[in-house]
Amino acid sequence: MEDNIVWHDHKVVRSQRAENKNQKPCLLWFTGLSGSGKSTIANALDVALHNRGYHTFLLDGDNVRHGLCKDLGFSNEDRVENIRRIGEVSKLFADAGLIVLSAFISPFNSDRRMVRKLFPAGEFIEVYMDTPLATCEERDPKGLYQKARAGEISDFTGVDSPYEAPAHPEISLDTSGSSVDDCVESLINYLLDRKLIVG
Repeated sequence: MEDNIVWHDHKVVRSQRAENKNQKPCLLWFTGLSGSGKSTIANALDVALHNRGYHTFLLDGDNVRHGLCKDLGFSNEDRVENIRRIGEVSKLFADAGLIVLSAFISPFNSDRRMVRKLFPAGEFIEVYMDTPLATCEERDPKGLYQKARAGEISDFTGVDSPYEAPAHPEISLDTSGSSVDDCVESLINYLLDRKLIVG
């Protein structure tokens, strides 16, 4: 069947779409343990960029599993497929000229490399939420650590399933010692320094 599928080139290309928006497309990939602050910081950055007039879209792990990935479970194979789909959707949004923010635990280095390869150099920004496990478990905003420790949830990242920390993320943030505003300021400065936004 794949022999009958032909790529269709668009007349309007991503650089033209981005130029209309006065920004450069990129993907900020927030990765870290549950409770590390991924969604909180991604949402705060989304608001900050929107308020500055930039065109963004935020993809959040739980939200995506209500729709695009509702057919997937949490086995290693399903987690890989979940991230593959998110990578492809993120690429489509970037092709539309958007600044994309994705907040997913994405525990495996190989999965994050797979998504990185979809983007031109400099457009995949790995944001590692380097918040200690003890802090994440103390917060436990969804009660998931408690359930995992009680054996009610299996294959929970950080408890009985591994998290592979990025070796060389573009940005590391620790929300146990940094405020939301401090984290957002660091991210905005990164985007400005690399001329992905212009101020």
